[in-house]
Amino acid sequence: MGTENKLRNAAEKAQGKVKEAAGRASGDRGLEAEGRGKQVKSDLKQAAEKVKDAGKH
Repeated sequence: MGTENKLRNAAEKAQGKVKEAAGRASGDRGLEAEGRGKQVKSDLKQAAEKVKDAGKH
């Protein structure tokens, strides 16, 4: 399950990057901020997965 979650988090981060870029290109600051927020959320989830993995070993 850990690998599945890591892949899901990576996909979420990629979506965030796309939203941020689209917001920057269109001048939509809200969309840009939403994209950055999604990336931060994904990074936090990835960190939690790493902690779980470290706890297993």
